[in-house]
Amino acid sequence: MFVDAASYARPGGTNEDFVLFDSTAAVVLDGAGMAPGMQSGCRHGVAWYVERLGTFLHAEATRADRSLALCLATAIESTANLHRDTCVVDDPLSPSATVSVARVRGDVLEWLLLGDCTVLVQNDGTVTATTDDRLAQVAPHSREALARAVPGSPERQQAHEVLVQEERSQRNVQGGYWVAAADPTAASKALTGSESGARVEGVALLTDGAGRLVTMFHSTDWQGYMGLLSHSGPEDVLRQVREAEASDPNLSRWPRSKQHDDATIAYIRP
Repeated sequence: MFVDAASYARPGGTNEDFVLFDSTAAVVLDGAGMAPGMQSGCRHGVAWYVERLGTFLHAEATRADRSLALCLATAIESTANLHRDTCVVDDPLSPSATVSVARVRGDVLEWLLLGDCTVLVQNDGTVTATTDDRLAQVAPHSREALARAVPGSPERQQAHEVLVQEERSQRNVQGGYWVAAADPTAASKALTGSESGARVEGVALLTDGAGRLVTMFHSTDWQGYMGLLSHSGPEDVLRQVREAEASDPNLSRWPRSKQHDDATIAYIRP
């Protein structure tokens, strides 16, 4: 398969997204950031975590004898074991990541999704979008409080911390949401699918920051988004995301937790 990818850190920040691919498999991860001043219990940090997890996951996914869910479970366990002796890996505030994977195995294209990344699959000109929205269902009142707070104010900082604490208390528990952290059983909660490789015209793996053109700014739909990728490529799509974010520095037109987000796309043509 042919892969075209791009990954942009939020301006002035460290990129906590990760992308890795070859002709067999592609992985895109989005590390869960912290509110400024909060401590994660891990001395390595989110970027370190997603790089190790993504590297392990890609290596596992290139093995055709394993399901993608088993590949993810193995990668989660391997990453946790790297720093279990030095960090509090089971703490709710420890690093975690949302995950998307696509793999070609024989004449079948397989995909996996855990957390609020998005997988787009184009068949016969029609685009199907799959997003794991379980995180968006938790902590609704704290989410609303953050949206109401004035950007840059102490109240907003406090509201952000409260939201993170409440979200993390529901991480990888029944009735909450599921992401890659330290517990490999979370992989069994991933969304998965497969398509005949002969029918697939394109696949895209996106972090939520890259999907903002559709989910937040509403400048196109998923069909149009895939058209942009096909005609202009991931770099141009991410440029459009950054332009939209920059046009609303006060977060008033499009209320959101932060002006910019890390944004990553892997666009795949089998």
